[in-house]
Amino acid sequence: MNRLAIRAAIHVAAVFAMYLSGAMLIPAAMDLYFSNSDWQVFAFSALVMGGGSTAVMLATRGASPQPNTRFGFLLVNLLWLTLALAGAVPFMMSSLEMSLTDAVFESVSGITTTGSTVINGLDQAPPGIIMWRSLLSFMGGLGVIALGLFLLPFLNIGGVSYFRIESSDIADRPFERFQTFALSLIGIYTMLVSVCAISYAAAGMPGFHAINHAMTTVATGGFSTHDTSFLRYSDNLAILWTSSIFMLIGGLPFSVMILFAVRGRYDAIRDPQIRVYICYAIAFAIGVAIYLRATHEISFFDALTHSTFNLISIITTTGFASDDYLLWGPFAVACIYTATFLGGCSGSTTGGIKAYRFLILYQLLANGVRRLIYPNMVLPVRYGDRTIDQDMQRAVILFMASFFVLWAIITVLLGATGLDFLSASSGALASLTNVGPGLSAQIGPMGNYADVPDAAKWICSAAMLLGRLEILSVLVIFSPVFWRN
Repeated sequence: MNRLAIRAAIHVAAVFAMYLSGAMLIPAAMDLYFSNSDWQVFAFSALVMGGGSTAVMLATRGASPQPNTRFGFLLVNLLWLTLALAGAVPFMMSSLEMSLTDAVFESVSGITTTGSTVINGLDQAPPGIIMWRSLLSFMGGLGVIALGLFLLPFLNIGGVSYFRIESSDIADRPFERFQTFALSLIGIYTMLVSVCAISYAAAGMPGFHAINHAMTTVATGGFSTHDTSFLRYSDNLAILWTSSIFMLIGGLPFSVMILFAVRGRYDAIRDPQIRVYICYAIAFAIGVAIYLRATHEISFFDALTHSTFNLISIITTTGFASDDYLLWGPFAVACIYTATFLGGCSGSTTGGIKAYRFLILYQLLANGVRRLIYPNMVLPVRYGDRTIDQDMQRAVILFMASFFVLWAIITVLLGATGLDFLSASSGALASLTNVGPGLSAQIGPMGNYADVPDAAKWICSAAMLLGRLEILSVLVIFSPVFWRN
């Protein structure tokens, strides 16, 4: 890795840090509006962060290196690390007096749209802090989409949702200029958040809470303005269904939304991963609803409402909860545990393994079984009407292997910090898939990570970044080969 590439990556990271410092003025204005003294914290953070990032940006100006995969890997990791550290500054300086560990954990959880929190007393927290958490999720969700649509295909480790566009000739591409596509992406993303906020308010949620929840719903971020998440609205079925719909939309590939909304490409909704994603979301929601109706004194519609909300929340890696689902019974908990692995579509705001990988793995497994009978058969792996090449197949297998190996390692490391096995294993899984809540009383849907040891918080922060950056793009920078010229 030459110095020019490192310098250019630092320059880009400084530019993004400068944008983030500008975003700090929004919670500053919010605190001013509510007469909270924390506005000074955000104003000072914006000043310091803006000045520092501008100085670094000017000091690293120069010729850009030739784009290549190594520069892409370096840039992706440096950008997210910079955003995580910059986002932690207001938490440390606020009236909450958070430690460095807690501030970084909260910031990483926000930008990776995980939704784990270490803050107790969210209902009484300064409005600026609440808004800052939501903004981190909002910006993180937009960054996740860009990562899935543009960077991962370039690095050959993912991005099937953009497969139709990238693998076609320029004449068949819906947008000849990147700027057109990027503006359409931002426009649709912002529009969805706005419509979600209006829908929440119309369903009875107070305006401030509606805006914050809308940002973290579409981003599938899971940060709530209440300690008990959506338990506050458990009797308002309209709010729960509104949230379920927009979480489900957040799990769809945004490239398909753009093709559908901007270019009128109705054929785009035939993306195979959408069918897989919708099918397992419906199957889990209905299955748990039937189980709740049979084992609890609850109407089927109420059971369907809560099962749909909580299962979609887990599948889309949002992490909201309308009830303590650990008390629903073993079948429901088993379904929720399984759903933690799934995720939505590639090119969406969700984490997890994602639907397109399950689709490709199923074909690889089916083809392998057939070859046991007919060894000389030629069986291509297809994604819709296109054939998946060997590079993509290898990327899927590498991801799955690294995912389960890392899950085991992180579980052991969390256990070494003193966490019990259920907290360690579910916490490792929830962090790596960017779901948020685990399956123990301590870090479950009605708990948080406040009392988790500091060492465990750092481990979970690293796991959240690993999961958000699709694992392989982080592991590659630890290879000595990566740094050789």
